[in-house]
Parts: sequence; structure tokens; C-alpha cells
Amino acid sequence: MKKDILNIYCPECGAPAKFDIINQVYQCSYCEGKVKIEDARQGKKELQKEQSEKLKESAQDFPLLTSSCSSCGATLIFEENEALSNCEFCGRSLARESYVYDPKMPQYVIPFAVTKDEASDLIKDWCKQNHRKPEAKNLLEKITELKGYYLPYEMVRGPVTCSVNKTGDYTYYKADGYLKDEFINCSSQLDNLVLDCMEPYNLDSLEEFDFAYVAGQRVKITDIDDKEAMNRLNSEAAENYRPGMEKIWGTKAIDLEVQAAPVVKVPVLLPAYYIADGKVHAAVNGQTGKISVLSEEESTYIALPWWLQAILLLITASFLTFYAMLLGGMDLHDSLQLTGILSLLYMIVFAAMFEDGSSDGFNKINYRNIFSSGEQTYRRERGKLVLREDLLERKIENPVFRQKLGGKEVAVTYTFRSVERLLRMLLLGITVIFLPVIIALLINGFDFERLTLSASAAWFLLTVIVVPIYLVRFGIQWLYDRPLIYTITEDGKKKRYRKPNEIKSKKVLGHIAEALFIPPLCFATWFAIVALITMIYLTAFGFGGIDETPADENNKAWNHGIHEIHEIDDNLKIWPKKSGNRG
Repeated sequence: MKKDILNIYCPECGAPAKFDIINQVYQCSYCEGKVKIEDARQGKKELQKEQSEKLKESAQDFPLLTSSCSSCGATLIFEENEALSNCEFCGRSLARESYVYDPKMPQYVIPFAVTKDEASDLIKDWCKQNHRKPEAKNLLEKITELKGYYLPYEMVRGPVTCSVNKTGDYTYYKADGYLKDEFINCSSQLDNLVLDCMEPYNLDSLEEFDFAYVAGQRVKITDIDDKEAMNRLNSEAAENYRPGMEKIWGTKAIDLEVQAAPVVKVPVLLPAYYIADGKVHAAVNGQTGKISVLSEEESTYIALPWWLQAILLLITASFLTFYAMLLGGMDLHDSLQLTGILSLLYMIVFAAMFEDGSSDGFNKINYRNIFSSGEQTYRRERGKLVLREDLLERKIENPVFRQKLGGKEVAVTYTFRSVERLLRMLLLGITVIFLPVIIALLINGFDFERLTLSASAAWFLLTVIVVPIYLVRFGIQWLYDRPLIYTITEDGKKKRYRKPNEIKSKKVLGHIAEALFIPPLCFATWFAIVALITMIYLTAFGFGGIDETPADENNKAWNHGIHEIHEIDDNLKIWPKKSGNRG
């Protein structure tokens, strides 16, 4: 029965059909039969209707009661001889009445595999390992309040659509994914984060619900509407997909929205032990033994405005620059002067770097940490709890982006920021800064002795400021606007897609002609060309030019040598005369 409710079967051969994200259909891997999403959804609704009727009939054979809290709205089902006088979620008195089958009653259940005593022992072990946390001390004092519940969840399978963009950018990318067995908590009283942290569950133990499972445990009934359940589903699905999307984009500054369209939507009961008393909130997974504990105190995160981040980085960079100059042997006055000049450059670059459309003010975010016992879980073997050798993980299908290429929509994936692309941009920036020097060396035959760097001072002053700003503000943005595209073949392999040459020569020639011959733009163009050529010439050959030939240089050396000989001869003539006077 478990497989019947979860799987979609091929109408031709009866084999399980797997969801094809690219074509958005369920397809059989044996006979290639196909099932449309809506047909699969309708089939599951009919199966669940039959199961609901069976449960309604069997409910009449069990002496059960319900307790409904007038304060928080919690509704529990328990055995007739069990005494419940107060709501265990808010402390108010409960109204007891005979149980009448509720249509929201889950149809499937994962039975408890961890006893209450074992759950208490696991909590004690966690408290011992975390004895320095105040939560551990208070949790030990409340351990007698630990109670087991079958909590209401919805188990969801079905396609999802994602919309992703970099924060502050208006280019959106659409992706399709698929949720496998995502559990959505349908209880409003218990902390959703605490419950989410103790997941996942192992579906190998999923059974058709029987009221015999209620014996000795309490059953919580769903108390949120369909809209709230869908909001929780979309929110949890977005958090599941976020790490993968951040990896593709190469940054955490992304906006991600997920919209689920469930095909299988099954109400289930999941086993959990819970303590909710004052500040103490803790849960133990009733199947795997995983523990989650809510922090008693709120933590505060203050998101700094972009301009303050730029100022802090400016101060740090300026101090390090000044300190490095002092270590290099430069005197205090020159170090301060040069640091001041460079700080102006830093300020422009950092302002361009951090002003990305984010908040201009301080944002105070309050949150609570969730502590857990880790990813290691337990299983029952020969009546004892033993550690599982493998780790239970959430089942998430990697999202598939789709884009129209060559007039046809195909499955693709993207690469935005990579080491190769960033190095290429850095190399291009260095080339632009030293362009006059590079051309000058090519002209003068790589004669470094005649190279005059001061001739390119104006170019350096301009590009050292402009190039970093361009790379940070527009170059990085260019990566997000023009990602590398890889098509995905049917066997799952990736192949780099290269766009065909779409440059129209006539259009390019028209822009060049406009820049060169149509005023007033042509005046600026010709001035820039003449200035650049002059700068390159002076950098290559110096301010003295190249009029002097090697012969001229030899004549200069000869005349200089003759002049020195005459000076020596004159000194020799004068020296004996002085010597004679001394004698």
C-alpha cells in the first residue's frame, strides 16, 4: 500500500513511472509510457478518497475521545481511559467529547521505533555532552514532561518551479525541480523550526494508518488551513534549493522564490517526543532518535548598511597600506601623503563595490538557534537501538533551467562566476592599465632602458581609477547577465553551448564611421586617438625622440673625449710651473 500511494504507475505496463523534469511528464523506463501531471494527481485523489472511507468505518470500533483547547485550538485524540485535564501546549483546560472521525485525520503513519525511556536516555546523553549550555540544565529538569505524539504532516511529491536572481539585479532565471517526500508540519502550536531540525524520516517504515497505533500515544490533528500549509511547503522547498543555487551563482546574495504543484499530497502521522514548558522546547524523532533543542535566548544579527561596510573596509585598507609603507622604509610624511592619495581611490572602488541595491540602513534581525544531536541517527536491531551506518538525507532533485536556443527550448545549466572567468577579467584589466607600455615595448623592440613610464602618467591616473570600478561594478554584473550556458543531453551530460556569430558587420562599421566622422563625437574620438598615439610614442622613445642616429651618438662621444684630453693637457702645463715655485 505504501508504494501504491507514493508512486505513479505506467498505464501500459504497470511499472513505476519516473518524473521527467525536462518534459514535465511521468515516463515509464520500461515501455516509455507517459502519464500527465494532472492525470497522476487525479488518480491519487481517488485513492485517498477510498482510504478515507475505510478509516471512517474503522474509527467506530475504537473507544476514543478528543480534547479541544479553546485557547490555542489544539485538538488531541487519546484513549477513553486516559485522563487529560489541561492543554499540553498552552496549559488551558480541555473540553472532552466523544471522537468522531475527522476528515483531516492522516491516512498513513510511521510507527514509533524509539520508546519513551530510550528518548529520555538520548536527551540525557545530549545534555551531558552539552553541559555548558543553559538549555541542557533546564532540559534535564523538565525531562519528566517528555510526551510522545503522533504529529500531523503532509507528505508531498511533485514538481516545483523556481525563480532566481542576484540581489539587486533584474535578470530572472527560471528552473524546474521535483520534490521527493517533503514533510510539512501541519500543527500551529509546536515550533516548526524545532520539528524541521529533527527530520528526515525513513519511509521504509511507512504503514497504512490503523487506530491501534494510537494506544499509549496522543494524536495531534491538523489545525492549519491549506493556504498556510502551501506557504510552509514553498518556504521549506526554497531553503532546500538555496544551497545549490548559491553554488551556481557563486554568492549568497540571491533572491529565490519556489512554487510547488504537488501531485501526491498525503496526510501522514509522524512519531515525535516533545517538551514544551516555558523556555524549554525540545523534540526527539520517534523513529530515528535525532534530537533538536530550541535556544532559550534570542540572538541578534545586525545587517550593516552598504555604506558602513565600505567605510570599514576603507579604514582597514588604508591602515594596512600605511603600515606596509612604513615597513618598506618610507618616512612618515611620505607614507601619510601617499596613503591619502590611495585612500581616495579605495573610497571610489569600495563605494562602487558595495552599492548593490541593498539596504541603506541598519537591519536588526532576531532569531533563535536550533541545537541538534547531529546527522547520525538510530535504527532498531534485535530489540536494541543501534547507530545507522548511513546518513538519512532529504531527497532533492537538482533543478533544471530551460532556455530557448536556436528556436527550441532546451534544458540547460549555467556557470556565472568561475576562477577562469575571474582570472580572464583580471588579466583584461591589467592589460588595459598597461596598454601604452605594452604597445611602446612592441614599437621600440623591447628596449626597457629607453622606456619612459612617466609619459603614460595621465593614462595610469585615469585607468587605475576607472578599471577597478568598471570591473567591480560592471564586470561582475556582466558575468551574471551573460553566464556560460551548458546544454544537458538525455544521458545527463553537459555540453558547452556557444552562440553563433551574430555580429552584423554593416552595423559595426556604421558605429565606427559615426565615431570617426560625425561631429561632435568625432572631435573627441580624434583627440583621444592623437593623445594615445603621442603617449605611446613618448613612452617608447622618451621625450628626446629618435632623431639621433648611432653616428651622431659616436660624434658626440668623440667630441666629448677630445674635450677631456684638452682639459688634461692644460692641467699638465700648469702643474710644473706651480711645482717650480714651490722649489
